[in-house]
Amino acid sequence: RNDLIAGADPHAEQGEIFADRWGLERGQIYADYREMLEAERPDFVSICTTARRRAQIMIDAINAGVKAIWAEKPFTLSLAEADEVIELGNRKDVAIAVNCSRRYNVFFNEARRMVDEGELGEILQITAYAQCNLSHNGSHSIDAMRYLAAGDVEWVFGEMESDEKAAGDEDLMGNGYMAFDNGARGFLRGTPTGAAPWEFDLIGTEGRVRSLAQGMEAQYYRWVPGGLRDQGLPARAPFPLPTQIPSSGLSVIEDLVDCIETGRQPRCSGEDGRKALEIAIALRESHRRGGRRVDLPLADRSLRILSVEIREDALPARIRRMQRN
Repeated sequence: RNDLIAGADPHAEQGEIFADRWGLERGQIYADYREMLEAERPDFVSICTTARRRAQIMIDAINAGVKAIWAEKPFTLSLAEADEVIELGNRKDVAIAVNCSRRYNVFFNEARRMVDEGELGEILQITAYAQCNLSHNGSHSIDAMRYLAAGDVEWVFGEMESDEKAAGDEDLMGNGYMAFDNGARGFLRGTPTGAAPWEFDLIGTEGRVRSLAQGMEAQYYRWVPGGLRDQGLPARAPFPLPTQIPSSGLSVIEDLVDCIETGRQPRCSGEDGRKALEIAIALRESHRRGGRRVDLPLADRSLRILSVEIREDALPARIRRMQRN
């Protein structure tokens, strides 16, 4: 349903590696993405740069007439950048997907189906154990929490790793409490998690789902008759995993193609990317205000977090490794 027609990279070494990996001719590799957009007129583009350049590239791609964008996370550095990209994309009917890939993971998809079909009852709590910088990989954990809870965050409390880190705009670790509009509550432990690496725990009135050991194990518990005074008790049940687990990357591409054909929004949209960033910023703002509750949306759209990925991004990591060798 789609063909890879070109790539752009200002670093010739990486451009050659990309061409060899995907069977492209050297003439299909551009040093300037704007030249590629003008010459190739692609239907959609994947933007794999750091967040320092991502917003402007998305704007240029939308203005060049692309139909869909697959952007790395975090979506942008600032809320103002996110607002500009989303407003322009909506105005020009461009589908924007953000690479918060757990929305394309079969475990999370099945857990969300169970939520939507009422198998877990009313959702009470979503807890994430995910040591991370809040903007960079925190975009994954925060988005997964929103996805599993099937709601939007209305207000937060936040605790950052230090007062010094919270005072600046650099990416940082932190913990957060979130209140969802459907009554669910969320807790994110983004500081060191010890023996609970990247785990999620979703609790409802009728069932519970857990993703353990970085997604290596899925558990499902449901209420069954019995227990003290026959009040019922939670019992382990098989989690309904599919027989095939497709690549999340291929799933994103299929999702975007379907968005182009149907006009619907991607499973993880630019709006989802913006909300993950806004929640991360709100958690930091809560710490700055002495642990006070912070309501969403945030009024100050100039607020930002400088994602950890932009450190030393004058040269890509691969180029730095090649130079050392």
